[in-house]
Order: sequence, then C-alpha cells, then structure tokens
Amino acid sequence: MAHAALEAAKAKAKERGAPPNLRRGRITGGGGQNPRRRRWSGSGADARDPQPLGRLVSRLISDSGWQDTMTNARVFGQWARLVGEDVAEHAEPVALKDGELTVRASSTAWATQLRLLQGKLLAKIAAGVGHGVVKRMRIQGPTAPSWRKGPRHVPGRGPRDTYG
Repeated sequence: MAHAALEAAKAKAKERGAPPNLRRGRITGGGGQNPRRRRWSGSGADARDPQPLGRLVSRLISDSGWQDTMTNARVFGQWARLVGEDVAEHAEPVALKDGELTVRASSTAWATQLRLLQGKLLAKIAAGVGHGVVKRMRIQGPTAPSWRKGPRHVPGRGPRDTYG
C-alpha cells in the first residue's frame, strides 16, 4: 500500500514537470526550515564574512565623498617619494587649494631652483598622484624674521634706528 502511494506521488510530480523529491514551497531534507531564513555562509564567500581593512576604508571614503581630500593628503604624505629626497630636504608643501600647490623653500637659491624645475615636478606629481590634482605651483622663499614686537609698534625704519 505504501509502495502504491509512492508511485502515485511520483506520477503526479512527473505530470507537473517537477523532480520527484521536490515538494511545494520547500526542498526536502531542509529540516522544516523556512527557505527565506538566513543560513550559514559555508565555505564560499559571503557579505557577512570579515572584510579587509583597506576595502572598508575605501568604501567609507567613497560613501562620505572624501576622495578629493584624500588625494590632496597623498601629496603631503608622499612628498619625498613624489619629488625626490634631495628636493624634499629643501622644500616642503604648505597648502593645496583649487589645484595650486604652495611650496616653501629653505633658501632663496632653492626657491629659484624649484621655479626652474617646476615643469618636471608637476609631471612627477601627476604621475604619482593623478592628473589634475596639482595644476600650478607657487613657490615661496624662506620667511624673514619679523621685527614687529609688542602691541605698540611705532611705524618707521625699524631696528636700523638705533644703529648709529
């Protein structure tokens, strides 16, 4: 009698065009679980698996809209690698705004040298960081000491008044 019921069920499944072990709405052997219920990821990759830190940081940067800020920060962080060690010893980036990089040189001779090398430096920075990040360079010499001291400074010739 059980054998006849099994044969009838197989014949009915064949008429439907479904495999004989498939019941309506669920797969046999599922233990009575809801098919929409989450299961363990198993050996394959899954979105719930731990992610590398670099991928998470990249996603955070893109979701927050910080791409331009991070690109600008790379110019400052990788300055010595971008322009070379000898130039980096005597020049430091000060500001990057609207594609204009302000660089302060350690001496007036180095400021002149950097002005002559400006085209090559822009090409090196573009190759290392990306095109269009730094469009122009403004090179400054060293800042002179300020002789203005005190809240009540008197305008005039400055410290040369007392020299003679």
